[in-house]
Amino acid sequence: MSLYNSKESKKEIFNLYDQKLESLHVNYEYLTVSTSFGNTNIITCGEEKNPPIILLHGSNACAPIALETYQKLIPHFKVYAIDILAQPNKSDEIRLSMKDDSYGKWMHEIIDHLQIKNITLAGFSFAGLVILKTLEVDENKISKIYLSAPAYIVNGNPLKALFKIFIPMKKFIKSKNTKYLEKFLKEIFSEKDPFALEFMSKVLPNFNMDFTPVPTISKQRANSIKTPITLFAAEKDLMFPGKKMIQRAIKIFPSLKHYQLFKNSNHVLNNVNNNIVCDIIINDITKH
Repeated sequence: MSLYNSKESKKEIFNLYDQKLESLHVNYEYLTVSTSFGNTNIITCGEEKNPPIILLHGSNACAPIALETYQKLIPHFKVYAIDILAQPNKSDEIRLSMKDDSYGKWMHEIIDHLQIKNITLAGFSFAGLVILKTLEVDENKISKIYLSAPAYIVNGNPLKALFKIFIPMKKFIKSKNTKYLEKFLKEIFSEKDPFALEFMSKVLPNFNMDFTPVPTISKQRANSIKTPITLFAAEKDLMFPGKKMIQRAIKIFPSLKHYQLFKNSNHVLNNVNNNIVCDIIINDITKH
């Protein structure tokens, strides 16, 4: 069963994917990695001699969005932007469980295929779960991780999320009235994003999203992680509240090296904050 309602809607979503990628004006190549979980599409860019970094996007998104978020890194790194499985992108439509180690094992198959060591992982939102699961499975090839408003550490108030995000989302899916789409995107995004409006207007009614509640990492598993963690949290994040996240992260992650709370920021960071994230990564990895 396809996660898309029709071949036409899949084509429209892929067209938007291509438009976003071309708008970035970067030299890139596609790479397909065959894993036991499904074929995974990767966009690679940057020079081979530069340190490697894997970039991961959030839910209901794609690798070009991650590339845009972290575009400032491209001149400094060999970048691998990965399309997460079962999202509206060019990887296979095979949904993994958030409750077990599947996402971590999948990532390690990719890392093994790429034959890279001392790799940095960076990602936003749902990517946090994928990255932390990767560390839970094996940390040996990973040097540092950078998480922006990540899933899997804390969850927000479910009632607030229901009324401010999920009900408007459902109303949009049913009515196709963009006022509902704009209403919940305003709650999620720190600044207006015309592409997000266009992309989500195609994805929401035409793609079978995963509404499974996101789990949170256990204290025991968090305690076992030794890889240095840098955490960026958003103060007004309805999904994963920033202050609550930092408080828990300090308690459970002995390897938490640096954290920053972006004031007045919604879940999706603005360009200024994304550039701050990029500057910290560049300074940490390439200047030392």
